[in-house]
Amino acid sequence: MNLKDCRVDGSRKIKLSDFPTSARKDKAEKAEYVAKTAKNTKKMEELQDKLYAESQEGVIILLQAIDAAGKDSTIKHVMSGVNPQGVDVYAFKQPSQEEALHGFLWRSFKVVPTRGKMALFNRSYYEEVLVVRVHELWKGYKMPPRITKMGEDEYFAARYKEIRDFEEYLWDNGYRVCKIFLNVGQDEQKKRFLERIDDESKNWKFSSSDLKERALWPKYERAFEDMVNNTSTKHAPWYVIPADQKWFARWLVSEAVVEVLEGCDPHYPEMPADQEANLKTCEQALLSEGRDGAPELA
Repeated sequence: MNLKDCRVDGSRKIKLSDFPTSARKDKAEKAEYVAKTAKNTKKMEELQDKLYAESQEGVIILLQAIDAAGKDSTIKHVMSGVNPQGVDVYAFKQPSQEEALHGFLWRSFKVVPTRGKMALFNRSYYEEVLVVRVHELWKGYKMPPRITKMGEDEYFAARYKEIRDFEEYLWDNGYRVCKIFLNVGQDEQKKRFLERIDDESKNWKFSSSDLKERALWPKYERAFEDMVNNTSTKHAPWYVIPADQKWFARWLVSEAVVEVLEGCDPHYPEMPADQEANLKTCEQALLSEGRDGAPELA
């Protein structure tokens, strides 16, 4: 399996069940993929430095997944080499009162990075077509009846269109969106929940509400499948990553991030001739300094 197998660009409709949750790699291969991920992390570091210096394109990397799929650990391991100065990280939790009084894309518009920077979204505006859909939250929105009285299909068809338009807007303004869906299996989620309960250091990650969400697994599967099918485009494809083996998933995510950065083809800015001449003058002045820091006399 490689990154191409995970890419969904809108050219066809997919069934989520056709995408494995595990690549079924032998544990003996783990060291190899950890090394490959480290190599990609080094590439990211180099490409990000050029992206930041050039300030011509911006990159948004967003991760969506059901609970315990490994979003936090993926961010920690894959993005460990990038310069924090050039990356903004946002965790999209339940909307605040102010955010709830705006359109669902408002809080994302606010944190679009400046060109030259990367932004990492842990969850994102896609929560509007996931949690909001599964729990029918839109019906309780403080909005006109013409919206809250819509049928489910009509309401979310409008939301998918707004998301596609938003991502096309980003593309037209110099941004690339790298969309990662960590596709974890139900059995693996159960295993990870039990680990969180048994391991004192992971207790804080578990909540009884996680079990309530787990009971809605079929609804979430449908929501994720519809999300991918209705918002995958040429400029903003989804990558459906098998997430049961974290070390393999991290390698695939690192492949996706490197791919999008290489697509930007960033370069260090070329110096104008007058500035280049000035650099030479400064270099000569430094080289001719005496021990006290003053230029040596001829």
